[in-house]
Amino acid sequence: MSEEFHRIKRLPPYVFESVNKLKAKARAAGKDIIDFGMGNPDMPTPPHIVEKLVEAVRDPKTHRYSASRGIPGLRKAQAAYYERRFGVKLNPDTEVIATLGSKEGLANLAQAITAPGDVILCPNPSYPIHAFGFIISGAVIRSVPFESQEGFFDMLERGVRHSVPKPMALVVSYPSNPTAQVADLDFYREIVAFAAKHDIFIISDLAYSEIYFDGNPPPSILQVPGARERTVEFTSMSKTYNMPGWRMGFAVGNERLINALGRVKSYLDYGAFTPIQVAATAALNGPQDCVEEIRQTYKHRRDVLVDSMARSGWNIPSP
Repeated sequence: MSEEFHRIKRLPPYVFESVNKLKAKARAAGKDIIDFGMGNPDMPTPPHIVEKLVEAVRDPKTHRYSASRGIPGLRKAQAAYYERRFGVKLNPDTEVIATLGSKEGLANLAQAITAPGDVILCPNPSYPIHAFGFIISGAVIRSVPFESQEGFFDMLERGVRHSVPKPMALVVSYPSNPTAQVADLDFYREIVAFAAKHDIFIISDLAYSEIYFDGNPPPSILQVPGARERTVEFTSMSKTYNMPGWRMGFAVGNERLINALGRVKSYLDYGAFTPIQVAATAALNGPQDCVEEIRQTYKHRRDVLVDSMARSGWNIPSP
């Protein structure tokens, strides 16, 4: 009985866990550490969000089981955000679902829509869950090298031609983690046309929708006509509002995909703690100056890093 479990055999050690062990070992040896690791949000959550949490948690009714799909007010707030930010109208009852962070949402969607042996097109490099959420579900990843947008669609076409069975979904993530690549609407139009041509789903990770530095807010792929017919998009409150430990994200888009995710989630969880959902609603509906402050803090850190590297003789592009 010493053999590794089947699903665990398909998973290498999680990269950030490995880095944390190396850091701990170095610190134990008395070495100073400059951590260029994950870039986790490390600032406090804005006070008005915390105050709403405290207010809600004092109501005993909020201590009961919550709603797996998210409380109605939260789903309406996310739909309002999409209309305000992207000009995209969503039905909060059928096209929006609250998730326990975007990682959980993507992994559970993978469980909901993939069968063992299904092929998924996934950019390489990418954030680990983009590939391994589907690998855990028994799917097969067809990696598509991505260093620039030039030649990307040729590689996607090659991935379709040489995959048996044909890929059933494509993962995209812009602004990208870890490459910081961004996409415009023209690129998304090509993605939607490609997916329509080959009848495959699109999984879009827009977790960094509000982390932009040059007055160029990233678009949503759902702004493209026809995208909603085959796309689900994930967003997260972790970076936007400094709420990483609160575990609050969303999936929006195609009703069939959202319903499949909701079906799986209904068996696995009762949703986030209701006061967290109430506070998240306040964050989305309330003043947004805190988002700009957070953005400017990240921009300052980016500039310090790039400038310091340049003065050290290592000229790197400013992401």
